[in-house]
Amino acid sequence: MFLLTRKTIDRIAQWYSEAEATGASVLIDKEKNWTSFDVVAKLRKITKIRKIGHTGTLDPLATGLLMVCLGKATKQISEFMEDFKSYDTQIKIGISTKSYDSETEEYDEKPINHINEDTIINTILSFKGISFQEPPLYSAKKIKGVPAYKFARKDKQITLVPKQIEIIEIQIKSIRIPFISFKIVCSAGTYIRALARDIGEMLGCGAYMYELRRTAIGDFKVEDALTINEINNLFNENSLVNNDKSLQEFK
Repeated sequence: MFLLTRKTIDRIAQWYSEAEATGASVLIDKEKNWTSFDVVAKLRKITKIRKIGHTGTLDPLATGLLMVCLGKATKQISEFMEDFKSYDTQIKIGISTKSYDSETEEYDEKPINHINEDTIINTILSFKGISFQEPPLYSAKKIKGVPAYKFARKDKQITLVPKQIEIIEIQIKSIRIPFISFKIVCSAGTYIRALARDIGEMLGCGAYMYELRRTAIGDFKVEDALTINEINNLFNENSLVNNDKSLQEFK
């Protein structure tokens, strides 16, 4: 399966031919405020290929790596769904949000003057290993076929079944209270927003995910990924399809 990356853009015509005939995939660097479905929809407009899917959702406020399969390659999506994911994240302690990220307003501010760096480090590192995590209510987890976030946005109280996850690595990058930045490598299905919530609960002051960037899916790295605008430019420059759409459409 031909994978389009920064290292293979000189062969984009071959990639497009294979995408149409036998299927291909591409590494995308998703922008903030785009849903994963937005990325798929924009790729459909650029390539005119209808059958497109991604290998793992990124929240709208997150940025970073999204692997997308086109054409017959969508049959291989499940092969990549369970790959470990790597993220760079920043959390804010001492306050919470209902969505566990910055999508919703802050509330329930608590004092943090008594919390020192050693306590923060020990608390965060204690999450390394296998555990059970309750998914966020503001998530695409289905309840009788309905995404949980639809219940959450109507303030309906529901309970999601905790799922086993594994955190392989946590590397704290900086502590500038109330902000803490760290790198994490974790199993598929791990919610970093929920991890921020759990860290805040253990610290006794609340916390939420302030920023998130996916940096890797298995062995695939975000440094090799292309933005949607870059792909659009490549298609226009190489006259691969009749594409007269303005780049403004993809902003």
